[in-house]
Formats: sequence, structure tokens, C-alpha cells
Amino acid sequence: MALTFDDGPGNYTSTVLDVLARHQARATFFLVGEMIGKDDRPVLRRMVAEGHELGNHTWDHRDLTAMSDAGLRREIVRTEKLVEDLTGVRMHGMRPPYGATDRRVTEETRRLGLAQILWAIDTLDWRDRVPKLVVQRSTKAKPGEIVLMHDIHKTTVEALPRLLKVLDEKGFTYVTVSELFGHLTPGKRYSDR
Repeated sequence: MALTFDDGPGNYTSTVLDVLARHQARATFFLVGEMIGKDDRPVLRRMVAEGHELGNHTWDHRDLTAMSDAGLRREIVRTEKLVEDLTGVRMHGMRPPYGATDRRVTEETRRLGLAQILWAIDTLDWRDRVPKLVVQRSTKAKPGEIVLMHDIHKTTVEALPRLLKVLDEKGFTYVTVSELFGHLTPGKRYSDR
């Protein structure tokens, strides 16, 4: 299964990395460009060093389908450039904010060499800040599915040890999105929804 975390990095991202390390779990982090501060370089490099995947979640989390072509491209490219400058990593996956995508987003991500990564399980941790609900929703995942969470919410971080314990007991292995699907095709939508 692929655990994914959106909207960071944030105040709790290092704690998420600590918990994942204790479970030998790799994840994919979809980063928002404007959230990346000067002091986040070590966190991003740690993600890479520990085998996690970095993904693009745009510059400021706007609905790409409501933007001009130039605005859409700018949202993606600004984050792409910043992450590559800080880590040396070129991202291969992009998660459109809100899962909102259309023909133009597909064409632009294809041009930029990015696959569109959606999800099968939305823990709704952004709405329901209750650790028990995050655990219940995420542990319904089946092999090969993508689980959506956010590393910016304290309640998600509180749920993570229990969530991983339950999934460990079910025998899950945690991989990045690229590992789950193998080669990612630019522009293609990957989702089990």
C-alpha cells in the first residue's frame, strides 16, 4: 500500500518521519511550495535519505481546473523548481489539489513529465480531526491502494502509530507511489477511486 501525506511540510512532518522510521515504512509526501521555508531543507533531505518519495502538490493549493493555462503551469513549475533546488530530486508525481483535474491539467502534467496521483482511501483527516476516525478509515485499505492523509494535522500524527500497528498486523508493506505502480506515465491518473 502507498501511504501519502499532503500539504506539508509542516510542524509535525519530522514526527511523521520518526513514526514511519520505527515501522520501516516508506511514504510519498505531496509538497506545497509555499509551505517550504528556508529551514525545511533538512526535513526534505531526510525524506529522500530515508527512501520516501517527494511529490508536487502545487505552489499554493489552488484548484487547477479554475486557472488559466499560464497560472496552472506556474503553480506546478514553481514547486518543481524549488524542491529540485533544495534536494536535487526531480519529482515524477503530482497530486492536483482537491483531486480536481481535467483535460488541460492532464495535458500540462504530461508536458511537464508528471503523473497525476489521486487516492483510493481519503481518511478525511482534514475535516474530522479525530485520531480514532483516521485509524478506522485508513485501516480499511486493501493491498495496492493509496491512502490520503495530511502531515500538517496533529491528530493525524497522533493516529499514525496505531494506524501502522493495525496495518502491520495485517501484513502490509508500505511503499512509495512509484514503487506501487512501477513506471509512472506522465499525465496519467493513478487512482483506485
